Amino acid sequence: MEVKKDILWRVYLIYFFICLFGIAIISKIVIIQFSEGDALRSQAEKFSTRFFDIEAVRGNIYDANGILLATSLPYFEVGMDVNTEAISYELFKENVDSLSVCLSNLFKDKTYKDYRKLLVNARRSGDRWVVLHRDVSYTDLQKMKKFPILRRGKNRGGFVYLQTNKRERPFQFLAARTIGKVNENGTGKSFGLEVAFDSVLLGKSGQRWMQKIAGNVWRPINDDNEIDPEDGDDIVSTIDINVQDVAENSLMNSLRKHGADHGCLVLMEIKTGEVKAIANLKRTKDSTYVENLNYAVGSATVPGSTFKLPSLVAVMEDHNVSLNEIVDIGNGVCYYSNERVADSHPPVKSKITVQEVFELSSNVGVTKIISRYYSKNPQQYIDRLYKMNLNDPLNIPIPGEGKPYIKDTKDKTWSKISLQWISYGYETRITPLQILNFYAAIANDGKMMRPMFIKQITNRGKSIKIFEPEVINPAICSKATAQKARKMMEGVVTNGTAKSLRAADYQIAGKTGTAQMGIVNGKMTYQASFVGYFPADNPKYACIVVVSAPSGDSYYGGSVAGPVFKDVADKVYSTSLEIHKEINNIQPKYALTAPKVKCGYQHDIENVLKVLKVKNTTNDEKSEWVSALSNDSISVSLSSKFPEETLKKGIVPNLFGMTARDVLFLLENNGIRVQLIGSGAVATQSKAAGTPFVKGSKIVLQLI
Repeated sequence: MEVKKDILWRVYLIYFFICLFGIAIISKIVIIQFSEGDALRSQAEKFSTRFFDIEAVRGNIYDANGILLATSLPYFEVGMDVNTEAISYELFKENVDSLSVCLSNLFKDKTYKDYRKLLVNARRSGDRWVVLHRDVSYTDLQKMKKFPILRRGKNRGGFVYLQTNKRERPFQFLAARTIGKVNENGTGKSFGLEVAFDSVLLGKSGQRWMQKIAGNVWRPINDDNEIDPEDGDDIVSTIDINVQDVAENSLMNSLRKHGADHGCLVLMEIKTGEVKAIANLKRTKDSTYVENLNYAVGSATVPGSTFKLPSLVAVMEDHNVSLNEIVDIGNGVCYYSNERVADSHPPVKSKITVQEVFELSSNVGVTKIISRYYSKNPQQYIDRLYKMNLNDPLNIPIPGEGKPYIKDTKDKTWSKISLQWISYGYETRITPLQILNFYAAIANDGKMMRPMFIKQITNRGKSIKIFEPEVINPAICSKATAQKARKMMEGVVTNGTAKSLRAADYQIAGKTGTAQMGIVNGKMTYQASFVGYFPADNPKYACIVVVSAPSGDSYYGGSVAGPVFKDVADKVYSTSLEIHKEINNIQPKYALTAPKVKCGYQHDIENVLKVLKVKNTTNDEKSEWVSALSNDSISVSLSSKFPEETLKKGIVPNLFGMTARDVLFLLENNGIRVQLIGSGAVATQSKAAGTPFVKGSKIVLQLI
């Protein structure tokens, strides 16, 4: 009896706990269903479906002539739901081989066996999503739509593709650093116009409702987007890709020829500040040259002799120095606080003018001029440089502009020789674009413009915003000073260090520069440059060329950078009609003369003279063959060449001056065989005029 009670007690206890556990489960179900259900369903929904952003098509970048510089091309990630109910086992088995062959032939990244294995394994394991290929072009996508199974589409063939956009530059490295790129994947850097106008080019993203399926893969639920993206606006740059091509190739040839480390070039329109070409090339380890840094915009370096122009403009503006003022440069060497300053070449004469100082790029001459007028008040010199905006960044839209550095007398590094060193381009830093902008201002009678890289923003061909030229300083100096400076620069090309740049059809003005950059591997390195404008008599374009660290024996600006400048100037001059002078409409001094007329058929001659509007008279309208004589400078007199009966009587006529066509017609029709030697008009004939002939006889005619 006791045993039975003990067993029942244990059964009841177990039953109680089972009931209690059941009540707990039922209670939890009720709570989940009615209390926490909505929250849990929402959470589950987040894990299985989600909105994804659809990237908008980024706007295009064009050159000044509407040529495409950068665009976004559609690429696709293509996948397949191999286990969709619409693909039966028989359909899959029958077409998997041919589909694999098509995929292998198109992409050539796997054998058809590899593709077949991929598809069969996915079908066997129940995968609902197989990535067939990424970065598929639009053209290849259209081919895939004709492949077995895939041609049935999304619902009946499991064919799914997602679009992405990739940035492409049709001209590849041309102006690559200026066009730039946006850091989209967290690697590398963003730079150039792509960054400066990112908000304009970007557009607005759309949204697509997507679902997570097996393999942690997301696929779109609907074919249509929930929210369509808005494409970005386009920008029209100031770059002229034709000039850009010449600039980069000419710069690259110079860098290769001289074994230089890097170089840059900028071509700018003087009146507006529009940058027409900008090239930046750097030597790589395998001795090729690529655009990997915007030296023209971002690299502030020692300018060297090109800074002599700002120095002389400053002294002419402050002290009205004449170009004919005499400077004693002695033997081309002088000392300041025991520091030596020397000219590159010994002077021909010890006393030269300010004009000659600049033409010959005399370091001694410039330091003596600046010392003569500013040694007692060097801050006045620095203040004048600041007033000419040489210490201010240009604030261009392209990020990464180098900051110019021109120290004043309060700087801790100012010394007793700083005034002289700055005067010819040392102890200071300035970018190539900044020094070019100064030279352009001088060519523009002192008006300094801000460099422009963008002309307008457009959308679907319609202009949204036009960028107008912007003035930085309406007068960095007086027009009189600017005229003096221009005369000095013209002299550099005519008589000075850039004689090799003299052009036949137009004149160039500018300044050479050769700066010492420091000792590398026991050898002094140099920076060669040339900056100037053209045509000199009516400045239209300004250009700077900088070649850094040429390894050969030639390192002077005139011989290294100058030829690159001239290549670009020749290209621009030959293709820019607005530069050329208009043809003079005044009548030439010499009188209009009638053309020379050969002997021949009178009717043809009269027709030609009529078209040319040349007056002509004849003494025998019935005569078929005539000779021509200019009886004055503007009219022609026609006279009978042959008596009517000459040939009929068997007499050889005088053929002098007749064309080959006419003598052949005339003589062959009258039974004389003709042999012609040479070309032009008849000069001599084997049978003399007036001699008899018989039909079938031969005559040899020499034409000249």
